[in-house]
Amino acid sequence: MKDDSVAADEARRVAQHEEVKSHVEHDVNADIEKRSDRPDAAEAPRLDRVASNLRGGAIDEVVGKDREVSRARGLARGSGVIDYIFYLIYGLLAIRLVLAMMAARSNNGFVQLIQTITDPLYALFRGIVPSPSVEGGFTLVLPIIIAIVVYALLHAAINGFLRMIANRKTEI
Repeated sequence: MKDDSVAADEARRVAQHEEVKSHVEHDVNADIEKRSDRPDAAEAPRLDRVASNLRGGAIDEVVGKDREVSRARGLARGSGVIDYIFYLIYGLLAIRLVLAMMAARSNNGFVQLIQTITDPLYALFRGIVPSPSVEGGFTLVLPIIIAIVVYALLHAAINGFLRMIANRKTEI
């Protein structure tokens, strides 16, 4: 359930940024070189003004893209941290589910540790639906399954929100 789309978007943006930067720089230099080949005293101030405007526009474009790439990079790091936290939640809840299904002894230290860690994550879902049991104490704890599904949906929503922020347009 690894979501690499934010990192992929960041890599795509960096590549596009470098391509645009190179293209703009080439165009500006070519235009300045072409116009400077024809020295004309009356046209010189106008050429300087045009070259300055082109240079300023290219610099503004590069600065804007740099900010956008930097923001996307930060969001990708945040998304990685969020992914890690949710994977821990999934893993801990899955361990608790397996222990309940195997009828693990509740007085065992490891079982108590897992229950203590997952109680805050599981408390909201406890008692939503009954958990079917069979002889020997083997239990399918359906509320844990519901909790995992809800956390997966929350995880997807947060990553979608981060992707939406990373891809938002800053200019029209």
